[in-house]
Amino acid sequence: VQLQASGGGLVQIGGSLRLSCTASGSIGSVTNMAWYRQAPEKQRDLVALITRNGEIRSAESARGRFTISRDNTKNTVYLQMNNLKAEDTAVYYCNANIRRSDHWSYDNYWGQGTLVTVSS
Repeated sequence: VQLQASGGGLVQIGGSLRLSCTASGSIGSVTNMAWYRQAPEKQRDLVALITRNGEIRSAESARGRFTISRDNTKNTVYLQMNNLKAEDTAVYYCNANIRRSDHWSYDNYWGQGTLVTVSS
């Protein structure tokens, strides 16, 4: 099982980006999916989380600008980021709780990270 993130890049202040992250492999079930970010020399922080049923929890910095969503049929989570600010520059990581098809319990997985750079 692995998580593959994509969609990062260089964008100007006020611009938008959409990140995607897909879980692949022998998947039985996926519960919570989330996006975290880590700026240089800072800790990794939660940006937003979405449950399988669509309940959302997001950081205050993301509210009103970022929207998390998911497609359960594709085991994919998205992060639509609008009105980007310089302080949004970070490596964005997806995270998910996944039960492998040959396991009874859930494990936590991280994607490889995708760099978002917001500049003027």
